[in-house]
Amino acid sequence: MGGSLSFRPRAAFRRGEDAVGGQLAPIFPGVTDVEAIIRRVRGICNLVWLENLNLRGDYKAHILAWIHKRHPELDAIYDAIYRRGDRTYWSELDARLRKFTATEGLPYLRAEDNRMADFGEPPIVVNYFYHEQVKKSARGDLPFR
Repeated sequence: MGGSLSFRPRAAFRRGEDAVGGQLAPIFPGVTDVEAIIRRVRGICNLVWLENLNLRGDYKAHILAWIHKRHPELDAIYDAIYRRGDRTYWSELDARLRKFTATEGLPYLRAEDNRMADFGEPPIVVNYFYHEQVKKSARGDLPFR
C-alpha cells in the first residue's frame, strides 16, 4: 500500500455529531489492508462500507496490467477472480472480516446500506462484495442476509 490518508476533516465532522460513512472501495485483492483501515477509521465513522474491485469494460485490461507490473505475485489471484469468475477470494475475505469484526466488537452486515451506528458506538461494517447479486434482487429477497 502506498500513501498516507488524512482523516482530520472527517474527525471534525464526527466531533460535531454529523453522521460519517467511510467507503473503502475498491478493495484490491492482496493489496488493500482492510483490517488496518477499519482500525484507523473506527473512531471516526458511523459506517464503514466495503466494496470489492469490479473490473469490466475498457479499464479491466489496464488494471490487470498495472497489477502485473506492480504486484506480479498476485497474477494468479487476479486471473482467478477477473478472468475465470472465481469468487473464492471474496468469500474467504468475508469470513476473515466476519471473524475480525467480531473480535473488534464491530457489527458486521452484508449488503445493507440503511443503518449507521449511533454516536459513541462502534461503526457498523457493511460488506458489499456481492452487489452483482444485490442488483439482481431488487425486491430485497437476498439469499445471503
